[in-house]
Amino acid sequence: MFDKILIANRGEIALRVIRACRELGIRTVAVYSEADRECLHVRFADEHICIGSAPAAESYLAVPRIIAAAEITNAGAIHPGYGFLAENASFAEVCESCNIRFIGPDPETISRMGDKLSARAIAKNAGVPVLPGGEGAIGSLDEAKDLAKGIGYPVILKASGGGGGRGMRIAHNEPALANAYTTAQAEARAAFKSSEVYVEKYVEKGRHVEVQILGDHKGSIIHLCERDCSSQRRYQKLVEESPAPNLHPRVRTRLHDAAVKCARSVHYHSAGTVEFLLAPSGDFYFLEMNTRVQVEHPVTEMVTGIDIVAEQIRIAAGEPLRYRQKDVISQGHAIECRINAEDPSRAFAPNPGRLETFHQPGGQAFESILMPIPTTASRRITTR
Repeated sequence: MFDKILIANRGEIALRVIRACRELGIRTVAVYSEADRECLHVRFADEHICIGSAPAAESYLAVPRIIAAAEITNAGAIHPGYGFLAENASFAEVCESCNIRFIGPDPETISRMGDKLSARAIAKNAGVPVLPGGEGAIGSLDEAKDLAKGIGYPVILKASGGGGGRGMRIAHNEPALANAYTTAQAEARAAFKSSEVYVEKYVEKGRHVEVQILGDHKGSIIHLCERDCSSQRRYQKLVEESPAPNLHPRVRTRLHDAAVKCARSVHYHSAGTVEFLLAPSGDFYFLEMNTRVQVEHPVTEMVTGIDIVAEQIRIAAGEPLRYRQKDVISQGHAIECRINAEDPSRAFAPNPGRLETFHQPGGQAFESILMPIPTTASRRITTR
C-alpha cells in the first residue's frame, strides 16, 4: 500500500479521497491554486502545496507543477479525482515515466476509451450493441446526408473526442442536418481541438443508464449495479439514482453483463463506468466509457456498501479485488440531485447570487464526509 498520495484536484472529490486515504492509513498531499488557499481540502490534508495562480491552466492542469509537487513531497501515487487530468492519457504516461503511480487505468486504455469512435469499435467487437451509424468520422456534409438516409432520421452528430454534451447536435431532417453538421464541428474544434464528428441514429425518449464497474490487475472484473441518469438538461445530469426504476430484471442483467464484457475487452483495471442508451423497446446501446471515478459514485456506494474510492486505491497498489460478483448486493434506493445556481425565468442562465440561508444536512452519508481537523502539522510548500 502507498505511504502517501497526492490529490491532483480540489473541492468535494479531494475531500472524498482524503477520507478514503485516512481510513486506509495513507498520508495525503493537497495541491491548490492561490485562489484556493483557504479551501477545505487544503485544511484537511496532511500536507499542502501551492502549484500556481488561479487559472486552471496555470495550476490544476499544469502537469510539470503537479509532478514536481509529488516529487517534493515524496508522494508515491497521484489520485486525479474527476475532471481536470482524470482522463488525460498523457498525464498518466508522465506519472509512469516518473515512477509515480497513477490511480486509474493505464494510459492506453484511457486513450482508447476516451475517443468515442475507438470506444464504439471496441464495444462492437466485444459483442456489445452499438447504435446504427457510421464506423468513422465523416469527411463532408454529403457523406453525413448519405449516412442519415441509410439509418433514417432523426440522427445525432457527435464529436469523436467529446464529452459533457459538447459537439452534439440532433437533426430531424436533411435541411436541419447542414446546420447541425457545421455547429457540431465548430463546437468540437473549440472544445477538443478536433473537428471530427460522426453520425448515429438518435433514439427518442431514450433513457440514460450507466453501470459502475471495478477491475483489478489480476483480470477480475465485477459490476456494482446500475444508475439511472435520464433526467438531464443540455446533456448535463440533474438526477442520478440507483437502482434504475422501471427496469425489467432481464434488461438489468443484460446491461450488467454488457458492461463487464466491455471492460474485460480492454483488460480494465480501476473504477470505471460504462454508459448505455436504453430505448423504449427495451433494447440498449453502448454510449461511452468513463475511465475514472464519477461525481455520482456515492449513489452506488450507498446501495452496495462498497467504498469505490478505497477500492480504486487498493487496485492501484496492486491488490486483488476483495469482492466477487456474488458479494455485490444492492439494498435500498439512493438519489443524488445536482443543485444549479440558475435563473429559470431567464432560460436557466447562470445566476449564483448570494447564499443567505444554509441548513446543514445530517445523516450517515453526510457526516462521513466531515472529518476532524488533523492534529499533525501540515507543511506549506510553494512550487512555481
